[in-house]
Amino acid sequence: MTTKKRLRDVPILHDEVKAKRTVVLTPTAWENIKNVAKSRGISASELIEEFGRGLKSPTGLSP
Repeated sequence: MTTKKRLRDVPILHDEVKAKRTVVLTPTAWENIKNVAKSRGISASELIEEFGRGLKSPTGLSP
């Protein structure tokens, strides 16, 4: 992954800027998310972003 300088209100990985959200998870779910993200070399936030974006795609997780 290429490191880019981060600028406020300028998207880096996606076509829009991320906004802060709150998610309530069990400790087990959070550890699983962190472990998978670490193994893929991305942040937990980016793993959740990829999951959420995949829900709308034709090859995503939705039925």
